[in-house]
Amino acid sequence: MYLLVLGIILLGMKYLEIGPVAMWDWWVVLAPFGLAVVWWTWADYSGFTKKKAMDRENARKKVRLDKQRENLGMGPKKK
Repeated sequence: MYLLVLGIILLGMKYLEIGPVAMWDWWVVLAPFGLAVVWWTWADYSGFTKKKAMDRENARKKVRLDKQRENLGMGPKKK
C-alpha cells in the first residue's frame, strides 16, 4: 500500500512539475507501481495474504469467545 501511495505522489509531482521530481525519468516515477505489483503477486503466491487474514479472523474469534465466557461468569480460559 505504501508503494502505491508513493507512486501516486511521485506521479502527481511529475505531472505538475514540482521539485526535483520534474527532472526525473518517467521509469523512476512509475517504478513504485511496478514494485507494488511485484509485492502483491508475491504476497498472494506465498500465502502471506491468507495468513494475515486468518490471523485477524482468529483474533476476532478469541475476543468474541472471551467476551462470551466473561458474560457467563466463567472468565477467560487459562492455558
